[in-house]
Amino acid sequence: MLTSDTPTAIAFLKISEKTTRYWDFNSCLNLNLDPPELMNTLKFTSIQSPNADESCQAITEYVGGRLGIPVEFVDDVSWQTRDQMLNEGEADVGWVCGLPYVIKANEHAGQFDLVAAPVMQHTRYQHRPIYYSDVVVRQDSKLQTFDDLKGKRWAYNEPNSQSGYNITRYHLAVLREETGYFGRVIEAGSHLNAVDMILSGEIDAAAIDSTVLELAYEDRPELKHDLRVVDVLGPSPIPPWIINNNVPKDLRDAIKRVFWTMNMTEKGRAILSRWQIERLAPVRDADYDPIRKMAKAAESVKW
Repeated sequence: MLTSDTPTAIAFLKISEKTTRYWDFNSCLNLNLDPPELMNTLKFTSIQSPNADESCQAITEYVGGRLGIPVEFVDDVSWQTRDQMLNEGEADVGWVCGLPYVIKANEHAGQFDLVAAPVMQHTRYQHRPIYYSDVVVRQDSKLQTFDDLKGKRWAYNEPNSQSGYNITRYHLAVLREETGYFGRVIEAGSHLNAVDMILSGEIDAAAIDSTVLELAYEDRPELKHDLRVVDVLGPSPIPPWIINNNVPKDLRDAIKRVFWTMNMTEKGRAILSRWQIERLAPVRDADYDPIRKMAKAAESVKW
């Protein structure tokens, strides 16, 4: 495992077809390397909940600093545009939901490489790169279980979401409730919008990404008293960071190592801890097969 104490290792980075550059991994990881004058700015982005953007910005800056390369976090356009930027190679590194990842892996075979996935601090995550979908209602609601939600008003964040959409439909498939389980289904646009719709009484319940909900509790402590979890769906493989394969392989590998060793530096640990992350772990494509299986089973379910 590469750390600042690792014996000098020389890496070869192909900047273009005609130009090459060598660098010393130790120099990179000691923050002493000037940005390579021939390298374009590496663009990072996220299609996760907006309350995670600040953490992504901090991780982006950390990676750029450790490798001594120019980086930018793109957050000034819609998540749909960010997703399109990843697909078209206009963004290089992105944090994406597990369902969009498996769609990309199928539709854009060979275009993306997995970088890492968060392992969250809370004991419920068992030191594994997983998360849950917390089924949430208002605190004063009479609803107590998922069974009580039949015929009620439900919201999902958006249809490419594992935590808010796919896993709910999978759960209904397991229950053999393939049509008309909810009385009304609304697309909220985001997990945080769904939370606000529950609070306003516009809907009765929604499945919220557990990590999004935990950050929301931190940002808005009153939510702990205003909301109640009636069921938990999952676990699911947690959203991964991915990188476009148009980034040179040596640089991709260096970025992965910075992610994987982030919890080994004081600055890295501070950033991760601020966002309730224990570490960023290596993941493989096969780790997301459970989402593929859920999506297949969910095909039979109609709202």
